[in-house]
Amino acid sequence: MLALRLARGAHPLVQLRRLLVAAAAAGTGFLLLCTLGYAMAHPDDSGGSALRLAWCVAPAAATVYFAVAVARTDPGTRPRPGLAAVGLGPARLMAVSATTTALSCTLGSMLALLFFLHLRGDLTGMPFDGAAADFLAANESLPLPAALTLLTLVPLAASVSAALVLRPRGGKPGRGGRHGARGASRTGAEAGGESGPYADQPGRPLDPQQPAPPLPAPGGLPWGTAVLAAGLAVETYASRSGHAAGPALPGGFAGGPAGVLAGWALTALGLALAGPAITHVCGRLLQSVRPGALRLLAGRILQEEARRIGRPLGVVCAVASGAYAVATLYTGARPSFGPLTTLGGLLVAGCAVATLLTAAVEARQARADTTAALLGLGAPATVLRSAALLRAGALAAVFLPLTWVVAELAAIPLAG
Repeated sequence: MLALRLARGAHPLVQLRRLLVAAAAAGTGFLLLCTLGYAMAHPDDSGGSALRLAWCVAPAAATVYFAVAVARTDPGTRPRPGLAAVGLGPARLMAVSATTTALSCTLGSMLALLFFLHLRGDLTGMPFDGAAADFLAANESLPLPAALTLLTLVPLAASVSAALVLRPRGGKPGRGGRHGARGASRTGAEAGGESGPYADQPGRPLDPQQPAPPLPAPGGLPWGTAVLAAGLAVETYASRSGHAAGPALPGGFAGGPAGVLAGWALTALGLALAGPAITHVCGRLLQSVRPGALRLLAGRILQEEARRIGRPLGVVCAVASGAYAVATLYTGARPSFGPLTTLGGLLVAGCAVATLLTAAVEARQARADTTAALLGLGAPATVLRSAALLRAGALAAVFLPLTWVVAELAAIPLAG
């Protein structure tokens, strides 16, 4: 009941993000149900059914990733004064956030079930002149336990992932995850010290003549580079080892050898692992070669936000490189992508972009104290907007060429 009350009284933008999570869960649930329908219509093609089920992993992972990002930015589950006194501590708020995430995904799964039943003709008759009857096995009874089991995968995975990400962490102030960082920042402001990205360093002197302590760079760049190189190597080796076509993906997309697809998956994982470190490097580059106040501000904020927005940026680059490689592969041709392939691609791309935007919102919320302090000191709002544009330009200048290089390298084996 508490989760429902918090969800009902949320801001319209928060409600919009939850509806987007429900829409993504609905699309993924529909793909899973279509896999069940194919298995019922083709009982002898167990390999094709397993391939379609494995093909749904990417949309499901993108949906869960987006749901967790929305849960992290939910203001209804943020610690506030007085909540702990009535029993709403960090653990209880984490449970409320996980429940809210499960409710949003369950709503989408139920909508997917209703649409699937409508296409099968189980509700109001067969639509579209029975065009989907054979594919969805409309002549056979739907095994409801199997359908419900598939539909519970996304809500369960999203709620468990949200609970793991938002779980209370012990330790020193400022290292307690999202809640601890914001609490440490607020405590530092109330004590008359600094607030913002250095609030978790109470021993830092307030003398402006002394340099600020360097921010530690996120790990993952060596591993990300190694995985990216391994993915490109696997893709090249698989394309040259034989010309036998691999399994065709659902919806008419003719894939190459299975090793090529595995290599592309490794390149995507490598970009996601290296994203935070590359974002941190962008912030460092902004502060190089005699920087002014604007570049220092933009670079420090970008270094502070590297862990929040770096990984979503890497995922977006992986999706963009895959789309570019496919577009390059089919230049001059007109591939017949089926509706399920199109839906899966839209889900992955849409969830990746939405997760990046949600991470940007979370970063803005995290530096709210710093922004308020700068405005209180008389900094004009144009300086903050200029810093934001400078950060966006630096990220584009680094990630766009990187995406293009990875896409070109991935397209060469496919074209061969």
